[in-house]
Amino acid sequence: MKETARPIDRADSRDTDSNRDDELVTGEAVALDVRPASIILRAAGSIIDTLAYVALYLLLLLAYFLSVADSADPALTQAFSIVALVFALLIVPVLVETLAHGRSLGKLAVGARIVRDDGGAISLRHAFIRALTGLLEIIMTLGGLAAITALLNGRSKRLGDLLAGTYSQHERVPRNREIPRPLPEALRPWSQTVDIARLPDRLARRVAQYLRQSSHLTPQTRQRLAESLAAEVTPYVSPLPDAPAEFFLVAVAAVRREREYTALLLERERLARLAPVLTGLPHGFPNR
Repeated sequence: MKETARPIDRADSRDTDSNRDDELVTGEAVALDVRPASIILRAAGSIIDTLAYVALYLLLLLAYFLSVADSADPALTQAFSIVALVFALLIVPVLVETLAHGRSLGKLAVGARIVRDDGGAISLRHAFIRALTGLLEIIMTLGGLAAITALLNGRSKRLGDLLAGTYSQHERVPRNREIPRPLPEALRPWSQTVDIARLPDRLARRVAQYLRQSSHLTPQTRQRLAESLAAEVTPYVSPLPDAPAEFFLVAVAAVRREREYTALLLERERLARLAPVLTGLPHGFPNR
């Protein structure tokens, strides 16, 4: 059976956690896993957007020629063509991305959205820089310059994104259909009295990743990784159960999951009891 243990190895996990391009750290030092849109998705979205804006430009020209009929002045026609071109290929993309918070017709079709490098919504400045640069790298070079630039960085940024400090975030993430492994019955009495401290975020992610991938590992690798992770989790658990390393990890994950779910239910009940006080007016005002 093919080994897929390398992403879970302790040393490799530290390296990948510190150098991941898709890990976003907020101002509160919380790491968020985001998925930049691939170059294929970006190309598909750009093609749709370009076709839509070119179609708008052609419709404007058609409406102009139908309105003036045979009395069109050549100078006025040339001026209108330039204004319509700037409006369809520059002003409209800027307005669409600004008002739609980084979305457009093409991005909506591929499930992407333009955001700042820190994950926030883009502003008019970001949209203007992207649209102005897009005239060069998408329209004038038929997307060639944008494709070359996107291939040279990890987030598939085009030149406009590099200048504006933005990137395309893929928001259409597949739904997680994995069923968590239940608590082993032999460890249920232990789970009623065990004290589990808060695990470090990186360690908790590695344990969850191991439990998802353990069925695809060879027995030797599976046992080695389970013992390594169990040794790291041990200082946060008291008392320790008399169980194999993998059962120990499954039990710790199940207990933490059940207790966090119970805490959320209690918080919901407390908020429900406080809702009349928080939303009501004092002393029955205005019906006294």
